[in-house]
Amino acid sequence: MNKIDFILPKMVWDVNKYRKKNLYFHLIELNDIKHSSTRINVDGYGQMILLGSYSYLGLIGHPQIQKAAFNAIYTYGTGTHGVRLLAGTLPIHNTLENKIAKFKSTESSITFTSGYVANVSAISSLLDKRDAVICDKFDHSSIVDGCLLSKAKLKRFKHNNIDHLDFLLQTTSANKKLVVVDAVFSMDGDIINLPEIKKICDKHNALLMVDEAHAIGVLGERGRGIEEHFNLPVDSIDIKMGTLSKTIPSTGGYIAGSKKLITYLKHSARGFIYSASLSPPSVAASLKAFDIIEKEPSRIKFLHKNYNYFANKLRKEGFNILQSQTAIIPIICQTMDKAINMVKFCLENGVFIQAVHPPVVPANTSRLRAIVTSNHTNEDLDYCLEVLKKGARKFNILQ
Repeated sequence: MNKIDFILPKMVWDVNKYRKKNLYFHLIELNDIKHSSTRINVDGYGQMILLGSYSYLGLIGHPQIQKAAFNAIYTYGTGTHGVRLLAGTLPIHNTLENKIAKFKSTESSITFTSGYVANVSAISSLLDKRDAVICDKFDHSSIVDGCLLSKAKLKRFKHNNIDHLDFLLQTTSANKKLVVVDAVFSMDGDIINLPEIKKICDKHNALLMVDEAHAIGVLGERGRGIEEHFNLPVDSIDIKMGTLSKTIPSTGGYIAGSKKLITYLKHSARGFIYSASLSPPSVAASLKAFDIIEKEPSRIKFLHKNYNYFANKLRKEGFNILQSQTAIIPIICQTMDKAINMVKFCLENGVFIQAVHPPVVPANTSRLRAIVTSNHTNEDLDYCLEVLKKGARKFNILQ
Protein backbone atom coordinates (compact mmCIF):
# COMPACT_ATOMS: atom_id res chain seq x y z
CA MET A 1 0.00 0.00 0.00
CA ASN A 2 1.45 3.36 -1.02
CA LYS A 3 1.03 6.61 0.91
CA ILE A 4 -1.89 7.83 -1.19
CA ASP A 5 -3.81 4.56 -0.73
CA PHE A 6 -3.23 4.83 3.00
CA ILE A 7 -4.75 8.30 3.40
CA LEU A 8 -7.68 7.91 0.96
CA PRO A 9 -10.96 7.26 2.79
CA LYS A 10 -13.19 4.42 1.65
CA MET A 11 -15.56 5.45 -1.13
CA VAL A 12 -19.28 5.25 -0.53
CA TRP A 13 -19.69 3.07 -3.63
CA ASP A 14 -17.22 0.90 -5.48
CA VAL A 15 -16.44 2.67 -8.75
CA ASN A 16 -14.11 -0.07 -9.97
CA LYS A 17 -16.79 -2.72 -9.41
CA TYR A 18 -19.12 -0.96 -11.85
CA ARG A 19 -16.31 -0.20 -14.30
CA LYS A 20 -15.44 -3.90 -14.49
CA LYS A 21 -19.09 -4.68 -15.30
CA ASN A 22 -19.17 -1.93 -17.95
CA LEU A 23 -21.79 -0.15 -15.87
CA TYR A 24 -19.94 3.07 -15.03
CA PHE A 25 -21.52 5.96 -16.92
CA HIS A 26 -20.27 9.08 -15.14
CA LEU A 27 -17.72 11.38 -16.81
CA ILE A 28 -18.91 10.26 -20.25
CA GLU A 29 -17.57 12.44 -23.06
CA LEU A 30 -20.29 14.26 -25.01
CA ASN A 31 -19.69 15.56 -28.53
CA ASP A 32 -21.37 18.21 -30.71
CA ILE A 33 -23.22 19.72 -27.76
CA LYS A 34 -23.18 23.22 -29.24
CA HIS A 35 -25.10 22.25 -32.37
CA SER A 36 -28.32 21.19 -30.67
CA SER A 37 -29.79 21.39 -27.18
CA THR A 38 -31.61 18.09 -27.69
CA ARG A 39 -29.13 15.93 -29.63
CA ILE A 40 -25.63 14.78 -28.72
CA ASN A 41 -23.08 12.24 -29.90
CA VAL A 42 -21.72 9.86 -27.29
CA ASP A 43 -18.61 7.78 -27.96
CA GLY A 44 -19.58 4.17 -28.41
CA TYR A 45 -23.31 4.89 -28.66
CA GLY A 46 -23.73 7.42 -31.48
CA GLN A 47 -26.32 10.19 -31.69
CA MET A 48 -29.10 10.29 -29.14
CA ILE A 49 -31.70 12.49 -27.49
CA LEU A 50 -30.28 14.49 -24.57
CA LEU A 51 -32.57 14.15 -21.55
CA GLY A 52 -30.24 15.52 -18.91
CA SER A 53 -29.22 19.07 -19.83
CA TYR A 54 -29.13 22.12 -17.56
CA SER A 55 -29.63 24.27 -20.66
CA TYR A 56 -33.29 24.67 -19.77
CA LEU A 57 -33.99 27.25 -22.46
CA GLY A 58 -31.76 25.67 -25.10
CA LEU A 59 -29.24 28.53 -25.15
CA ILE A 60 -26.03 26.50 -25.45
CA GLY A 61 -24.66 27.17 -28.93
CA HIS A 62 -26.97 30.14 -29.55
CA PRO A 63 -25.28 32.10 -32.37
CA GLN A 64 -25.72 35.49 -30.69
CA ILE A 65 -24.19 34.21 -27.45
CA GLN A 66 -21.25 32.65 -29.25
CA LYS A 67 -20.66 35.83 -31.26
CA ALA A 68 -20.66 37.88 -28.05
CA ALA A 69 -18.08 35.54 -26.50
CA PHE A 70 -15.86 35.70 -29.60
CA ASN A 71 -16.08 39.50 -29.70
CA ALA A 72 -15.07 39.69 -26.04
CA ILE A 73 -11.91 37.71 -26.79
CA TYR A 74 -10.98 40.14 -29.55
CA THR A 75 -11.69 43.12 -27.30
CA TYR A 76 -10.26 41.96 -23.97
CA GLY A 77 -8.40 38.68 -24.53
CA THR A 78 -9.07 35.34 -22.88
CA GLY A 79 -8.35 36.36 -19.29
CA THR A 80 -7.63 39.29 -16.99
CA HIS A 81 -4.59 40.69 -15.21
CA GLY A 82 -5.58 39.59 -11.73
CA VAL A 83 -8.33 39.23 -9.15
CA ARG A 84 -11.23 41.63 -9.21
CA LEU A 85 -10.01 43.87 -6.36
CA LEU A 86 -6.63 44.42 -7.99
CA ALA A 87 -6.16 44.29 -11.79
CA GLY A 88 -8.99 42.00 -12.77
CA THR A 89 -12.07 44.20 -13.22
CA LEU A 90 -13.13 44.99 -16.78
CA PRO A 91 -16.03 47.19 -17.91
CA ILE A 92 -18.07 44.10 -18.82
CA HIS A 93 -17.76 42.74 -15.26
CA ASN A 94 -19.57 45.80 -13.94
CA THR A 95 -22.04 45.71 -16.83
CA LEU A 96 -22.93 42.09 -16.03
CA GLU A 97 -23.37 42.80 -12.32
CA ASN A 98 -25.64 45.74 -13.14
CA LYS A 99 -27.61 43.51 -15.53
CA ILE A 100 -28.06 40.81 -12.87
CA ALA A 101 -29.18 43.39 -10.29
CA LYS A 102 -31.77 44.76 -12.71
CA PHE A 103 -32.94 41.26 -13.68
CA LYS A 104 -33.39 40.32 -10.02
CA SER A 105 -34.79 43.73 -8.99
CA THR A 106 -32.05 44.44 -6.44
CA GLU A 107 -29.73 47.40 -5.86
CA SER A 108 -26.54 45.55 -6.70
CA SER A 109 -24.87 42.18 -7.33
CA ILE A 110 -21.51 40.40 -7.17
CA THR A 111 -20.24 37.61 -9.43
CA PHE A 112 -18.12 34.60 -8.45
CA THR A 113 -16.26 31.94 -10.40
CA SER A 114 -19.00 29.35 -9.76
CA GLY A 115 -22.32 28.91 -8.02
CA TYR A 116 -20.62 26.69 -5.46
CA VAL A 117 -18.12 29.45 -4.63
CA ALA A 118 -20.93 32.01 -4.43
CA ASN A 119 -22.80 30.02 -1.77
CA VAL A 120 -19.75 29.05 0.27
CA SER A 121 -18.29 32.56 0.16
CA ALA A 122 -21.44 34.47 0.98
CA ILE A 123 -22.64 32.30 3.85
CA SER A 124 -19.23 31.86 5.46
CA SER A 125 -18.50 35.60 5.37
CA LEU A 126 -21.88 36.68 6.74
CA LEU A 127 -22.02 34.40 9.78
CA ASP A 128 -19.79 33.34 12.66
CA LYS A 129 -19.97 31.08 15.72
CA ARG A 130 -22.33 33.46 17.52
CA ASP A 131 -24.98 33.08 14.83
CA ALA A 132 -27.47 30.44 13.69
CA VAL A 133 -28.23 29.19 10.21
CA ILE A 134 -31.26 27.04 9.37
CA CYS A 135 -31.42 25.04 6.12
CA ASP A 136 -33.84 22.76 4.36
CA LYS A 137 -32.77 19.12 4.71
CA PHE A 138 -32.48 18.84 0.91
CA ASP A 139 -30.44 22.02 0.35
CA HIS A 140 -27.52 21.81 -2.06
CA SER A 141 -24.12 20.75 -0.68
CA SER A 142 -22.63 24.16 -1.43
CA ILE A 143 -25.08 25.70 1.03
CA VAL A 144 -24.24 23.14 3.70
CA ASP A 145 -20.50 23.63 3.15
CA GLY A 146 -20.87 27.39 3.49
CA CYS A 147 -22.76 26.91 6.75
CA LEU A 148 -20.11 24.58 8.14
CA LEU A 149 -17.31 26.92 7.12
CA SER A 150 -19.03 29.84 8.85
CA LYS A 151 -18.96 27.92 12.17
CA ALA A 152 -22.48 29.18 12.90
CA LYS A 153 -24.82 26.80 14.68
CA LEU A 154 -26.40 24.77 11.89
CA LYS A 155 -29.93 23.41 12.12
CA ARG A 156 -31.77 21.62 9.32
CA PHE A 157 -35.54 21.45 9.01
CA LYS A 158 -37.50 18.64 7.40
CA HIS A 159 -37.89 19.15 3.68
CA ASN A 160 -40.36 21.95 2.94
CA ASN A 161 -41.81 21.53 6.44
CA ILE A 162 -42.90 24.99 7.59
CA ASP A 163 -43.89 23.91 11.10
CA HIS A 164 -40.46 22.41 11.72
CA LEU A 165 -38.76 25.58 10.50
CA ASP A 166 -40.98 27.62 12.81
CA PHE A 167 -40.02 25.40 15.75
CA LEU A 168 -36.27 25.63 15.03
CA LEU A 169 -36.36 29.42 14.74
CA GLN A 170 -38.46 29.69 17.91
CA THR A 171 -35.94 27.62 19.87
CA THR A 172 -32.86 29.39 18.48
CA SER A 173 -31.36 31.95 20.85
CA ALA A 174 -28.82 33.50 18.46
CA ASN A 175 -29.31 37.18 17.68
CA LYS A 176 -28.49 36.78 14.00
CA LYS A 177 -30.48 34.08 12.23
CA LEU A 178 -30.23 33.18 8.54
CA VAL A 179 -32.58 30.80 6.73
CA VAL A 180 -31.15 29.36 3.48
CA VAL A 181 -33.23 27.35 1.01
CA ASP A 182 -33.16 26.22 -2.59
CA ALA A 183 -35.86 27.65 -4.83
CA VAL A 184 -35.97 24.48 -6.94
CA PHE A 185 -34.46 21.35 -5.40
CA SER A 186 -31.95 19.89 -7.82
CA MET A 187 -32.66 16.22 -7.14
CA ASP A 188 -36.45 16.26 -6.65
CA GLY A 189 -37.51 19.10 -8.93
CA ASP A 190 -39.97 20.51 -6.40
CA ILE A 191 -40.31 24.13 -5.30
CA ILE A 192 -39.81 25.62 -1.85
CA ASN A 193 -42.97 27.05 -0.24
CA LEU A 194 -41.58 30.58 -0.34
CA PRO A 195 -44.72 32.47 0.78
CA GLU A 196 -44.86 30.50 4.04
CA ILE A 197 -41.08 30.52 4.49
CA LYS A 198 -41.14 34.31 4.15
CA LYS A 199 -43.88 34.63 6.79
CA ILE A 200 -41.91 32.50 9.27
CA CYS A 201 -38.70 34.46 8.67
CA ASP A 202 -40.50 37.76 9.25
CA LYS A 203 -42.13 36.35 12.39
CA HIS A 204 -38.73 35.48 13.89
CA ASN A 205 -36.75 38.39 12.41
CA ALA A 206 -34.57 36.01 10.38
CA LEU A 207 -32.80 36.88 7.15
CA LEU A 208 -33.78 34.83 4.10
CA MET A 209 -31.37 33.60 1.42
CA VAL A 210 -32.62 31.66 -1.62
CA ASP A 211 -30.50 29.66 -4.07
CA GLU A 212 -32.10 30.06 -7.52
CA ALA A 213 -29.59 27.97 -9.48
CA HIS A 214 -32.41 25.93 -11.05
CA ALA A 215 -35.05 28.68 -10.96
CA ILE A 216 -33.67 31.43 -13.21
CA GLY A 217 -35.18 31.03 -16.67
CA VAL A 218 -37.39 28.26 -15.28
CA LEU A 219 -39.84 29.80 -12.79
CA GLY A 220 -42.19 32.64 -13.59
CA GLU A 221 -43.72 33.76 -16.88
CA ARG A 222 -40.59 35.78 -17.71
CA GLY A 223 -38.14 33.41 -16.05
CA ARG A 224 -37.30 35.90 -13.30
CA GLY A 225 -37.42 33.24 -10.61
CA ILE A 226 -39.33 32.21 -7.53
CA GLU A 227 -40.70 35.61 -6.47
CA GLU A 228 -42.33 35.95 -9.89
CA HIS A 229 -43.56 32.34 -9.70
CA PHE A 230 -45.46 33.08 -6.48
CA ASN A 231 -46.35 36.66 -7.46
CA LEU A 232 -44.55 37.99 -4.39
CA PRO A 233 -42.96 41.45 -3.99
CA VAL A 234 -39.50 41.62 -5.56
CA ASP A 235 -37.92 42.38 -2.18
CA SER A 236 -39.25 39.24 -0.46
CA ILE A 237 -35.77 37.66 -0.41
CA ASP A 238 -32.88 39.35 1.39
CA ILE A 239 -30.05 37.49 -0.35
CA LYS A 240 -30.58 36.15 -3.88
CA MET A 241 -28.15 33.60 -5.25
CA GLY A 242 -27.98 32.16 -8.75
CA THR A 243 -25.66 30.55 -11.28
CA LEU A 244 -24.38 31.47 -14.73
CA SER A 245 -23.90 27.87 -15.83
CA LYS A 246 -27.38 26.38 -16.25
CA THR A 247 -30.06 28.39 -18.03
CA ILE A 248 -27.28 30.93 -18.61
CA PRO A 249 -24.81 28.89 -20.75
CA SER A 250 -21.56 30.15 -19.27
CA THR A 251 -19.70 29.79 -15.97
CA GLY A 252 -19.99 31.58 -12.65
CA GLY A 253 -22.40 32.42 -9.88
CA TYR A 254 -23.81 35.55 -8.29
CA ILE A 255 -25.30 37.08 -5.17
CA ALA A 256 -27.81 39.91 -5.61
CA GLY A 257 -29.08 42.19 -2.87
CA SER A 258 -28.69 45.60 -1.28
CA LYS A 259 -25.72 47.87 -2.01
CA LYS A 260 -24.52 47.48 1.58
CA LEU A 261 -24.60 43.68 1.32
CA ILE A 262 -22.73 43.59 -1.99
CA THR A 263 -20.12 46.14 -0.87
CA TYR A 264 -19.49 44.03 2.20
CA LEU A 265 -19.12 40.82 0.16
CA LYS A 266 -16.77 42.44 -2.35
CA HIS A 267 -14.41 43.31 0.49
CA SER A 268 -14.97 40.32 2.81
CA ALA A 269 -15.91 37.21 0.82
CA ARG A 270 -12.74 35.16 0.44
CA GLY A 271 -14.02 33.38 -2.67
CA PHE A 272 -14.29 36.76 -4.40
CA ILE A 273 -11.13 38.35 -3.04
CA TYR A 274 -8.82 35.42 -3.74
CA SER A 275 -10.33 33.94 -6.93
CA ALA A 276 -9.44 34.90 -10.48
CA SER A 277 -11.88 37.11 -12.36
CA LEU A 278 -14.44 35.58 -14.65
CA SER A 279 -12.98 35.39 -18.15
CA PRO A 280 -14.19 38.00 -20.68
CA PRO A 281 -15.88 35.48 -23.02
CA SER A 282 -17.77 33.95 -20.09
CA VAL A 283 -18.97 37.37 -18.95
CA ALA A 284 -20.03 38.38 -22.46
CA ALA A 285 -21.89 35.09 -22.95
CA SER A 286 -23.79 35.64 -19.70
CA LEU A 287 -24.73 39.18 -20.67
CA LYS A 288 -26.10 38.15 -24.04
CA ALA A 289 -28.01 35.21 -22.50
CA PHE A 290 -29.87 37.56 -20.13
CA ASP A 291 -30.77 39.72 -23.13
CA ILE A 292 -32.21 36.72 -24.98
CA ILE A 293 -34.26 35.58 -21.98
CA GLU A 294 -35.79 39.05 -21.75
CA LYS A 295 -36.49 39.27 -25.49
CA GLU A 296 -37.74 35.71 -26.05
CA PRO A 297 -40.23 34.79 -23.28
CA SER A 298 -41.68 32.12 -25.57
CA ARG A 299 -38.76 29.88 -24.59
CA ILE A 300 -40.03 29.82 -21.00
CA LYS A 301 -43.55 29.10 -22.19
CA PHE A 302 -42.32 26.11 -24.23
CA LEU A 303 -40.33 24.82 -21.26
CA HIS A 304 -43.43 24.84 -19.04
CA LYS A 305 -45.47 23.15 -21.77
CA ASN A 306 -42.87 20.41 -22.27
CA TYR A 307 -42.61 19.73 -18.56
CA ASN A 308 -46.36 19.31 -18.17
CA TYR A 309 -46.55 17.10 -21.25
CA PHE A 310 -43.77 14.75 -20.15
CA ALA A 311 -44.45 14.67 -16.40
CA ASN A 312 -48.14 13.93 -16.88
CA LYS A 313 -47.35 11.02 -19.20
CA LEU A 314 -44.77 9.59 -16.79
CA ARG A 315 -47.23 9.70 -13.90
CA LYS A 316 -49.96 8.14 -16.03
CA GLU A 317 -47.65 5.22 -16.90
CA GLY A 318 -46.95 4.55 -13.22
CA PHE A 319 -43.51 6.14 -12.78
CA ASN A 320 -42.74 7.57 -9.35
CA ILE A 321 -41.52 11.12 -10.02
CA LEU A 322 -42.04 12.37 -6.45
CA GLN A 323 -43.41 15.93 -6.20
CA SER A 324 -41.59 17.33 -9.23
CA GLN A 325 -42.97 20.65 -10.43
CA THR A 326 -40.20 21.84 -12.75
CA ALA A 327 -37.95 20.76 -15.61
CA ILE A 328 -36.14 18.34 -13.26
CA ILE A 329 -38.03 15.05 -13.14
CA PRO A 330 -36.71 12.30 -10.83
CA ILE A 331 -37.61 8.77 -11.94
CA ILE A 332 -37.29 6.63 -8.81
CA CYS A 333 -35.67 3.22 -9.37
CA GLN A 334 -35.11 2.36 -5.68
CA THR A 335 -31.79 0.50 -5.90
CA MET A 336 -28.52 1.69 -7.34
CA ASP A 337 -28.21 -1.38 -9.56
CA LYS A 338 -31.63 -0.79 -11.10
CA ALA A 339 -30.84 2.86 -11.79
CA ILE A 340 -27.49 2.07 -13.39
CA ASN A 341 -28.96 -0.70 -15.55
CA MET A 342 -31.68 1.71 -16.65
CA VAL A 343 -28.99 4.18 -17.75
CA LYS A 344 -27.33 1.48 -19.84
CA PHE A 345 -30.66 0.47 -21.38
CA CYS A 346 -31.45 4.08 -22.27
CA LEU A 347 -28.01 4.68 -23.80
CA GLU A 348 -28.34 1.54 -25.91
CA ASN A 349 -31.71 2.82 -27.14
CA GLY A 350 -30.77 6.38 -28.02
CA VAL A 351 -31.57 8.33 -24.85
CA PHE A 352 -28.92 10.05 -22.72
CA ILE A 353 -29.94 10.23 -19.09
CA GLN A 354 -27.95 9.88 -15.87
CA ALA A 355 -28.42 8.11 -12.56
CA VAL A 356 -28.12 9.66 -9.10
CA HIS A 357 -27.69 7.55 -6.00
CA PRO A 358 -26.74 7.79 -2.32
CA PRO A 359 -25.21 9.70 -0.64
CA VAL A 360 -26.40 12.42 -3.02
CA VAL A 361 -30.00 11.27 -2.48
CA PRO A 362 -31.55 9.35 0.45
CA ALA A 363 -31.17 5.59 0.73
CA ASN A 364 -33.52 3.51 -1.44
CA THR A 365 -34.28 6.46 -3.72
CA SER A 366 -31.68 5.92 -6.45
CA ARG A 367 -33.07 7.50 -9.55
CA LEU A 368 -32.75 8.68 -13.08
CA ARG A 369 -32.80 12.45 -13.34
CA ALA A 370 -34.67 13.42 -16.49
CA ILE A 371 -34.52 17.07 -17.53
CA VAL A 372 -36.70 18.58 -20.22
CA THR A 373 -35.80 21.74 -22.14
CA SER A 374 -37.77 24.25 -24.17
CA ASN A 375 -36.36 22.76 -27.38
CA HIS A 376 -37.62 19.21 -26.95
CA THR A 377 -40.43 18.27 -29.31
CA ASN A 378 -43.39 16.07 -28.42
CA GLU A 379 -41.83 13.42 -30.68
CA ASP A 380 -38.59 13.59 -28.66
CA LEU A 381 -40.42 13.17 -25.39
CA ASP A 382 -42.69 10.42 -26.70
CA TYR A 383 -39.66 8.43 -27.85
CA CYS A 384 -37.95 8.88 -24.48
CA LEU A 385 -41.12 7.75 -22.72
CA GLU A 386 -41.28 4.55 -24.77
CA VAL A 387 -37.64 3.72 -23.99
CA LEU A 388 -38.17 4.41 -20.29
CA LYS A 389 -41.30 2.23 -20.24
CA LYS A 390 -39.49 -0.71 -21.83
CA GLY A 391 -36.59 -0.37 -19.40
CA ALA A 392 -38.90 0.02 -16.41
CA ARG A 393 -40.73 -3.19 -17.27
CA LYS A 394 -37.46 -5.01 -17.75
CA PHE A 395 -36.08 -3.94 -14.37
CA ASN A 396 -39.39 -3.89 -12.46
CA ILE A 397 -39.51 -0.17 -11.71
CA LEU A 398 -43.08 0.88 -12.42
CA GLN A 399 -45.37 1.33 -9.44
